[in-house]
Amino acid sequence: MMSSLAQTTITHNEEETLAFGRMLAAKLIAPLCILLTGDLGAGKTTLTKGIAEGMDAANKDDVTSPTFTLIHEYRGKSVSVFHIDLYRLETERELQTLGLQDLMQDDAILLIEWGEKFPWVVDRCNLQITIKRISENERQIKLADLKL
Repeated sequence: MMSSLAQTTITHNEEETLAFGRMLAAKLIAPLCILLTGDLGAGKTTLTKGIAEGMDAANKDDVTSPTFTLIHEYRGKSVSVFHIDLYRLETERELQTLGLQDLMQDDAILLIEWGEKFPWVVDRCNLQITIKRISENERQIKLADLKL
């Protein structure tokens, strides 16, 4: 069982968002499903870069948005990080064809963008991270437990 990660923080630039992701990675324990919410350009992929780097699954420069491929996988020594973008999906049927349930393994952390569109995804996620753009460089990052 995971302990509560609920908190809110403000980052003032991209490097601070990356650093927050790296710090957060040290607290994440697989298996875990995380719902990433926020407007386009809010910083979801930037935070994911920090998390993947903090999990020793990828270098931040190798992490890109999976908008068109839908899923990117980054394999670390002890954990796999799956960065998933459901922005272009519109139906539950399209969601089912991705096989997300097969990715939910003991050594996996799923970071799902635009998952709030699908109740099936929300029901399976443990944590929601909401990123809100405050200004050009500042972001409010709010962590909320969905279930413990």
